[in-house]
Amino acid sequence: MSQLSPENLWQMKEKELVELLNSHFHRSKHGKIRFYAPSFMYYRTSYFCSSPQHFPTISVTGKGCALKCKHCGGKVLETMYPATTPEKLLALCKELKDKGALGCLISGGCLPDGSVPLNNFVNVIRKVKEELGLTVFVHTGIIDFSAAKRLKDAGVDAALIDIIGSDETIKEIYNLDVTIEDYENSLKALNDAEIPFVPHVIVGLHYGRLKGELQALKIIRKYKPSAIVVIAFMPIHGTAMAKVTPPKPYDIAKVLIIARLMFPKKPLVLGCMRPKGSHRIETDILAIKAGVDAIAFPSEEAIKFAENQGYSISFSSFCCAQIYSDMLTGSKG
Repeated sequence: MSQLSPENLWQMKEKELVELLNSHFHRSKHGKIRFYAPSFMYYRTSYFCSSPQHFPTISVTGKGCALKCKHCGGKVLETMYPATTPEKLLALCKELKDKGALGCLISGGCLPDGSVPLNNFVNVIRKVKEELGLTVFVHTGIIDFSAAKRLKDAGVDAALIDIIGSDETIKEIYNLDVTIEDYENSLKALNDAEIPFVPHVIVGLHYGRLKGELQALKIIRKYKPSAIVVIAFMPIHGTAMAKVTPPKPYDIAKVLIIARLMFPKKPLVLGCMRPKGSHRIETDILAIKAGVDAIAFPSEEAIKFAENQGYSISFSSFCCAQIYSDMLTGSKG
């Protein structure tokens, strides 16, 4: 595999890719794989049950989003705790802390420019860090250096950002009038602010087809991410893309193996958003073969596969972006 280039892998057909993964099992060099199951989705296997309160997700815009992306339509926001003012955010975080929360992901819908309106919440985020001691991750959307620096100064543990590598996808799916250059500038802003950042690459966002994922990885490679998360389009009921066929498991595996090749020393995660059922089982096992360091909400079959391959496994109720810290500290999850 070391002789392959990202471009060669990108052109590889399904049969060739599966043969490559089966014949050149890319074992995680740590001999360990971490599994994550944060609180925003119920998860239960014979190995682990998620906690309803350890790591919730909060929306600072409630159910509101100016973009109404075709794949989401604001539906994801409905699963989050709403906190639309700084006062409400502080009160909610105190309440969640009292119920046992260890941290939270602060997210929200986007403004017309593609940013998540976090600026008004920075002072409260600082209080949440200093007074409550919660781990705080934020979803930023498009962001400039000034906003990134404020989040860094507030003590945010990590910034999460989706990176899109196709101008057509940005306009078609996100309904957003920006370019891949704006996403690259956002990465540069986070990088220059020296805040830990975890870019996400979405496989199949362009109506279930591969388009721009390799370019997204190339953009990310110019900077110093703390970890890379690969997720995949999954149809959501009630959205404009509810009936779109998701990418195949091998498409997701292709992006993962390219990411592993391009970022051999960075934590690599198969993230939470991806199709369920038999699709997830196949994807998860391919992801382990591709050399991921972690999987969010893994299928039971994939956990057993990892065990049978001799991996040491652990579970955590944190967001999977925590991988960068866990691998630095050697946490057992």
